[in-house]
Amino acid sequence: MTAAPDHGEPEAPPERAFPLIFAERVPLTAGFYEKLGFTRHSQSPPTGEPTYVGLRRGAAEIAVVDTSWPAARHGGAAGQGLRFEMFVLVGDLGTTLEKLGADGVPLLRGPVDMPWGERIAYVADPDGNPVALAASTHTA
Repeated sequence: MTAAPDHGEPEAPPERAFPLIFAERVPLTAGFYEKLGFTRHSQSPPTGEPTYVGLRRGAAEIAVVDTSWPAARHGGAAGQGLRFEMFVLVGDLGTTLEKLGADGVPLLRGPVDMPWGERIAYVADPDGNPVALAASTHTA
């Protein structure tokens, strides 16, 4: 078997995009998203208190980074107050809310049935950003 000839064309980069979540307490915020089914695939530094944590859940990716990152990377600053809103599909909204409530995660808005077939509730991540949790109301 022979290798395909090299025509000098660069290999296409992988098709990925993911948001950076600026956090005051990176380990705590990364742990919150792990409770929602994300798994840690990288962190920097590799040992000790991370300032970057890469997380995946299926094809979805997010990175939790320290609020000092924008200034270090491009001279900007992480905003004050709400920095983003996340939307996460979960299998069972009631069970997820019970588990998060037991861990002290604040409920911002209780479950509401939406006309498009989802039940949605809002919780707050450790930095106070809203996270919509949604589950389908359709039965299989």
